[in-house]
Amino acid sequence: MKIHPTAVLSGEIELEEGVEIGPFCHLQGHVKIKKGTVLEGHVTIGCPWGQVEIGESNHFGPGSVIGGPPQDVGYKKEKTRLKIGDHNVIRECVTVSIGTAKGDQMTTLGNNNFLMAYTHVGHDCRLGNHIVMANESQLGGHTVIDDHVVISAVCAFNQFSHIGKFAFIGGSSVVNKDILPFSKALGNHAVCRATNKVGLLRNGFTKEQVDSIHRAIRIILIGCDTIEEGLQRIQKECAPSEHIDYFIQFVRQSKRGIAK
Repeated sequence: MKIHPTAVLSGEIELEEGVEIGPFCHLQGHVKIKKGTVLEGHVTIGCPWGQVEIGESNHFGPGSVIGGPPQDVGYKKEKTRLKIGDHNVIRECVTVSIGTAKGDQMTTLGNNNFLMAYTHVGHDCRLGNHIVMANESQLGGHTVIDDHVVISAVCAFNQFSHIGKFAFIGGSSVVNKDILPFSKALGNHAVCRATNKVGLLRNGFTKEQVDSIHRAIRIILIGCDTIEEGLQRIQKECAPSEHIDYFIQFVRQSKRGIAK
C-alpha cells in the first residue's frame, strides 16, 4: 500500500493491500477500496454522509470526485451509497454521485467501464459492464445503461432514461426517451436510426444473429402501428434467441417510451 504524505484520510477508511493513494487526495466518510486500485493526484472519494465501496484494480484520474452528495435539492444528508466494481478507468474530473433516499439509495457502476474526462454519473444511476462514455457526456439521475453501450462525446441524458445493450449514441445527442438495444441513435432529441451492425459484429455476433436483430429493430421503428403489434411480429418473424428475448423484454418494460 502506498499513501502519499499529502493525502488526507478521515472517517472510516478501509484500504486493501496494493491500493495507491496519490498526492493531495481526500478520502472521507465511509470508504472501502479493494486491492490494486490507484488514485492519482487530487482525487476526492466519499463525503461525510455516504458509503462508497470500490472494487479491485480501478484507476481514478486527477480531479475526479467520486461518491459526492447527489445533485438533488431534496437531498437531506441521508446515508446512501455508491458501489463500483472492478477494472474501471475513470479519467480526469469525472463526477459520480451517491444515491438518494427517494431513489434506489445507491448508484452502481459495474466492471470494465471507461469514463473519459468530465463525464458525470448522477444519483441512483445503474451502469452495467464494458461501457464507454466519451468526454463531457452527462447522465441525469436514475439513468440505466446496460452492458456494452458506447456513448460519444457531449451527450446529455434525461433522468430515468434506459439505454439497451450494445447501443451506440452519436456525439452531441440529447436523450429523453429509451434507446433500443443493439441500435444506433443520434440527434436532439435522439432517435434510433439504424442497427449497430459494426459494433455487434466486432463483439462476436454472427451474421444470422445480426440479421435477426436488424429485422426486430426495423419492425419496431417502421413496421408497426403499435408497439404490441410490433412485438407480436417479432415473435413470429425473428429467429428465437436470448438477444431477441432481451429486446422484447426491453421494449415491454420501457417507461419513457422508445425513441423513434
